[in-house]
Amino acid sequence: LGLVRGHTIYAIWLGKDLSALVRLLLGGELTEYTEMMGKARELALSRMLRQASERGADAVLNIRFMTTSVVGSAAELLVYGTAVKLAPPAA
Repeated sequence: LGLVRGHTIYAIWLGKDLSALVRLLLGGELTEYTEMMGKARELALSRMLRQASERGADAVLNIRFMTTSVVGSAAELLVYGTAVKLAPPAA
């Protein structure tokens, strides 16, 4: 069925960005960014799966995620894969 994709650009608000900056200096996980990217992944993935479903796909193979910094604390997330229709079982 071909290529399907989901896409989003996500950002955190300035207060969380400043909190993450302090943690960057002190060390440790940047939980604000972890949460932001998790939400962005879920949104992009659901958009890709919706597109696959609209095309009548049974599955999406070879799924890939790409992340790019856009500006400041904003990140672009793209997920893509190949939508396929499964063959009926042989009799």
